[in-house]
Amino acid sequence: MGDRLSGRVAVITGAGNGIGRATALRFLEHGASVVIADVNQATGAETLDLAESAGHGERARFVHCDVAREADVREAIDHAVASFGRLDCVFNNAGVAGAFGPIDRLELEDWEYTFAVLVRGVFLGLKHGARVMKQQGDGGSLVSTASVAGLSGGDGPQAYSAAKAAVINLSRAVAVELAPFRIRVNAICPGGILTPLLHRGSPEPMAEMLRRLQPWPDHGLPEYIADAALYLASDESRFVTGHALVVDGGLTAQGGNAIQGLAPEGMMTLATGVDKGTTGEDPIVRG
Repeated sequence: MGDRLSGRVAVITGAGNGIGRATALRFLEHGASVVIADVNQATGAETLDLAESAGHGERARFVHCDVAREADVREAIDHAVASFGRLDCVFNNAGVAGAFGPIDRLELEDWEYTFAVLVRGVFLGLKHGARVMKQQGDGGSLVSTASVAGLSGGDGPQAYSAAKAAVINLSRAVAVELAPFRIRVNAICPGGILTPLLHRGSPEPMAEMLRRLQPWPDHGLPEYIADAALYLASDESRFVTGHALVVDGGLTAQGGNAIQGLAPEGMMTLATGVDKGTTGEDPIVRG
């Protein structure tokens, strides 16, 4: 138990599982009040139950939020202010794997869905987080989940990689804009993290694969990214803005190219479609 975020208020999108859930619980452990925002009401309710079981129920709220919809994002931000009186951090974390397949066979609708969640969702979180923080006048922290896939060409599908690169550059641009208001804007670039989005109910085979892909002998856990988010939300990072913090077990240091390790036989190019992750919606596979 700590108090690095005592009295502060955060909105965390995609908090129904994985990195978002781990971060919500970590922030609560350190004294923050947290709005758990997720499009999946079942998993969001599970995170809220975990918060209550840990004795943090009075400082946790759940709101249904599709980050691609401005009204939902605005409501999540305003709910934090209405419930807890202020806003200190927005963690734009909601994500999907998105469109996959050969570039000449990708469907436009799958590409646009990917960008709606991964880029528009971040833009909306930055927009409405900044709106409230500028009105408050005492700064804040805006954090977004990017990826090592946004730093190279071999660590994710095309749409996902392009979207995460956009998150990194958007964070840098907005960091410059909001610096005079003492609002810090940063991104986190996870490597292979063992979350439901990645292992889909079979964690052990994926954990072994992740260990083989990276130099560090342990596979990545959501809690490692939660610790990075805690740092960026706290005063310990008071002079850090416009930064893309890589947390990847040395994957990018050795050159990345995780796609080849995950699909050495070219399995990722045998079909096209869109993976909607843990939203509760089934993936679309077109063959």
